Amino acid sequence: MKLALTGATGFVGQAVLDQAEQQGVEVKALTRRKQTPRRGVSWVPGNLDDVEALQELVRGSEAVIHVAGLVNAPDPAAFEAANVTGTLNLIEAAVAERVPRFAFVSSLAAREPELSAYGASKARAEKLVAASGLDWTIIRPPAVYGPRDAEMFELFRLARWGVIPMPAEGRSSLIHVADLARLLLALVPGGEDVTHRIFEPDDGRAGGWEHGELAGAIAAAMERRAFVPRLSRGALLRIAGADRFFRGTKAKLTPDRVNYMTHPDWVSGPDRAVPVSRWMPRIATGNGLKETAAWYRENRWL
Repeated sequence: MKLALTGATGFVGQAVLDQAEQQGVEVKALTRRKQTPRRGVSWVPGNLDDVEALQELVRGSEAVIHVAGLVNAPDPAAFEAANVTGTLNLIEAAVAERVPRFAFVSSLAAREPELSAYGASKARAEKLVAASGLDWTIIRPPAVYGPRDAEMFELFRLARWGVIPMPAEGRSSLIHVADLARLLLALVPGGEDVTHRIFEPDDGRAGGWEHGELAGAIAAAMERRAFVPRLSRGALLRIAGADRFFRGTKAKLTPDRVNYMTHPDWVSGPDRAVPVSRWMPRIATGNGLKETAAWYRENRWL
């Protein structure tokens, strides 16, 4: 099997490469920068704006796994360019090269496109995939955590100091990055059970995690007890303003993200569960959080 992969140098993409190597799957991977040689991987220089690079990426591949996307940006135009136009460019390359299979990593945010520019861009990208004529599957992961993650890392760092602020109310699902990577490869063969379907995978915890429960689990993984202040949308927006003041365009907490975070229901829908004959999560979240905390320590992130 030969796969074409975008986002290969990112958090989820690296986990997909790890799983592909374990399974003996050959991968052609898009990269903006020169990479160290890796067994089973052919690096293709380019980005989602480079039509020739995309054609080279997908040429001869049996399937495309489209992971690349922008999660945080200072304005809607950046989301549009990366998540919508970039996806369209990749679809056109796959159609031109007659690649039969296309798996698209979207987000639960696409369920509520009115809440954030990020969610709106993912919803538009989903529509492009669905109209592509390809044999497609869309995957909407919930919050993804695990080694190498720079997003939820912020909560682990706060846990070290014993304070983890959370939105006032709400629940969300989680998934370990290795489980998500296994799922993406499990969906590659296609078939009636997965073709033209949208899936919302998770860690197997029915009803997801209430914000306070999640904060407590992260604190436990850090061998701490944490105070969990519940912050209103207004308070989070003020913090976002401060984050932008100090970190500029590198701010992690943006107004767009606040709109997303304060929605009360980011639990994966049981009606969009992956068929158990294809995939089931293997990593219990408590254990996965401890493993992740250990990785942060070992790699001196903490």
